[in-house]
Formats: sequence, C-alpha cells, structure tokens
Amino acid sequence: MKTINTEYTKVNLTSTRGRPARLLRIKATLLGALALSFAPFTFAADTIKVGVLHSLSGTMAISETTLKDTMLMLIEQQNAKGGLLGKKLEAVVVDPASNWPLFAEKARGLLEQDKVAAVFGCWTSVSRKSVLPVFEELNGLLFYPVQYEGEESSRNVFYTGAAPNQQAVPAVDYLMKQGVTRWVLAGTDYVYPRTTNKILEAYLKSNGVKPADIMISYTPFGHSDWQSIVSDIKSFGSSGKKTAVVSTINGDANVPFYKELANQGISAEDIPVVAFSVGEEELSGIDTSPLVGHLAAWNYFMSVEADVNDEFIDSWLAYIKDEDRVTNDPMEAHYIGFNMWVEAVKKAGTIDPSAVQEAIIGVSVPNLSGGLSTMMPNHHITKPVLIGEIQDDGQFQIVWQTSGTVVGDEWSDYLEGSKDLIADWRAPLSCGNYNVKTGKCSGQNY
Repeated sequence: MKTINTEYTKVNLTSTRGRPARLLRIKATLLGALALSFAPFTFAADTIKVGVLHSLSGTMAISETTLKDTMLMLIEQQNAKGGLLGKKLEAVVVDPASNWPLFAEKARGLLEQDKVAAVFGCWTSVSRKSVLPVFEELNGLLFYPVQYEGEESSRNVFYTGAAPNQQAVPAVDYLMKQGVTRWVLAGTDYVYPRTTNKILEAYLKSNGVKPADIMISYTPFGHSDWQSIVSDIKSFGSSGKKTAVVSTINGDANVPFYKELANQGISAEDIPVVAFSVGEEELSGIDTSPLVGHLAAWNYFMSVEADVNDEFIDSWLAYIKDEDRVTNDPMEAHYIGFNMWVEAVKKAGTIDPSAVQEAIIGVSVPNLSGGLSTMMPNHHITKPVLIGEIQDDGQFQIVWQTSGTVVGDEWSDYLEGSKDLIADWRAPLSCGNYNVKTGKCSGQNY
C-alpha cells in the first residue's frame, strides 16, 4: 500500500443547523483590459488575465456553462477585495464547444495570445487529455474541477475534483454495505468511464464478486435511445440478487437515461443507481419525482449545512439573479481551486507559473462543508466524501459521509502497473510517476 494513500486530514463536517439571514450582495465592476502586447509572464499589463475554458455549446454545455458563470463570480469577488498583487483580474472566456481537439486549440490561444496566468476549465477527461500536452509545452497552469479516473499527475495540472478513491470506491463500499452483490457499470464511451470502471471491476473482483455478476455497458456522448439498455439492466437485476447501477454517464445523456428508468418502472428500491456525474444542475432540467431514492456520490452537495456554504449560495443567487439556480460539486471545486491559486500567488509574490507550482503545495483553504482542503504534493486535494439521495425537489439528502477529508490517490491501488506508483512534485523528486519499488521515475512525468 502506498503511504501517500493513507493520509487523512481530519475535518469536522458537523455545522450549525439552520440557514443564516441572507447576506448583503457585494458587487464589483470588472475593469476592461488594455490591448497591450507583452511577452509571456512579463508583468507590465494593467490586469492579470485568467482563462476560462468551458463548453458553452454542444453536449457538455448542460454542465459546463454554470462553471463559466462560477468563475466570473469568483473573479468579480476577488476584484471587490482589491484584486491580486495590486492588479485587477480579467476573465478571458472561450468556448471549445464540446469539441475535444478544439479544447487544445483554445488552450493554446489562452496561453500564447491572451497570456493568461492560469486556466480554470475542462469537464471530460478527453478534453483534459487533449489540452495536457499544451499546458506542459507552454508551462501553463490548469485547474481541473471535475471527478476523474486518476492514472495521471502532471506538474501543470491541479486536480480539484475527485480521484476514484474520493468518489467511486467509497460509493461501491456504501452499496456493498447495503447488500448489493450484482453490479451494472454503465458509462459514456470515453476515457473516464472506461478507466474508472476498469478500477471498479478490479476492486469488485478483489472483494469476491464473480465476473458473471458484473455487467458493463458504454454509450456515445449525447445518447438518447435508452430503451433496450434499460431493459437489459432490468433483466440483469431480476436474478434475485440485489443489483445496483454505478453510472459514469456524462452530459445531457443523463436526462433520457433517468426518464427511461422511470418509464420501465425501475425504482431505487428495485435497482438503485449511484451516479458520479449527476448533480443538482443536471437534475434541475428533469422531473425528479420518479427518481427519489437514487443516489449520487460527490464531495459537496448544495444541501450541506455549513455557514460557509450558506454564504456561497447567497452570493451565487445574488450574482446569477435567479433564485431557482442551484450549486453543485464542480462549482465547489472551482471555488477551492481559485482560492488556492490566489493564496499561492500571494505566497509566491508573482504569477510566474513555476513559482506558483512550488508555492501552492501545502496551501489550505476553506471548502464548502465547513472544513479545509489542502493541495497535496501529488497536485490532488483533500476532500470529504458524501453520498446523497435524490429528493423530489431536485436536492440531495446526505445519507453518508466520511468523518474527515481523504487524500486524492493519483494512481490506483487496484491496477497492475499503477499500484506501486506515487506522485510528488516537490524537489528533489519532482516526479508524477515515481515507482516506490524500483526507486525510479519512469516514462513521462505524469
């Protein structure tokens, strides 16, 4: 067992019950940027530019547009505090349109043409994989806010979403304790679901689950005809063994999937679904009444009772000017990541990426559960794990949570070739895949 995986930061998730009075809105006006030409990381500009790389069109817009708005709010709030290093922050928003190669093109433009100090963006792992070589080539900084499959640690990426040991594995453990012995691993056909399910399949088998009790299914992005697949799930779950669906379905394909579950009369009592990519934002677009009792595993829910969460919700609703809007887990990841970047820049006294990379390790900032999250040497953060049950109002009732925060594990303990690897970006190691058995940093450093 890798020692880095056993570290825990104890955080008390219990908070004062009840909502405080709504806070007064603090508004600030973003200053426009002067059209100046300058070399990378020379600091003569009147603003510090921050890149926002999220799909505002295409199949992932249902999830990513809110993250763009979150970043604009956070930047506005920081400017209201006086900016950073004596300068105002300026958001540079681009739309990669759910087109994975376009993510790389847009990332290059942000770094080379716009000269941004950091980029907050991507949702799918395929988009992150697309931009990774660009950030490493140009020594840019990417803060990635969504749960992912692990098997990666880059000097230039900070993973503020969950690794599998902070979401997928605890969710399976929870269902096992509820008596589930038969498993449907259903996902969208790309790297995150396939790698996560590879880890989960190995984990299930290590816990005595037979291959015949594991059904794996993949569908393309935007898949809409779920009738035959849901029928197969229903049939698979009719063996008399307690069956659950572990869902890594992404984007707008979730809406027809859940509708078809309801159409075929599959309830949470019959075959519970635990989702890793369905949160409050996705549920806001569908009738949730037939889905009551189904589950999601995240590191944050809007229903978390903590003063800091109340303040965040108040700020969000005031900023977005819509009382019906919700918050969700990737929004919290951007909240944590942005504040970590701000503190690291202050600590370093510069936006130079190499200096920020060094300064950010060990930085702790509040999460929205009432505790602290810390950037670890593997560029993953500490996070609590929560499992929520869907309610008829589209919110989640938290049914289980860790007593503290869990360190994100970049390399899986359950895959050959990975279980002996760790990442540590501090000198002198400065390696993303150090083999603890051979004592070598092998291959590329991620």
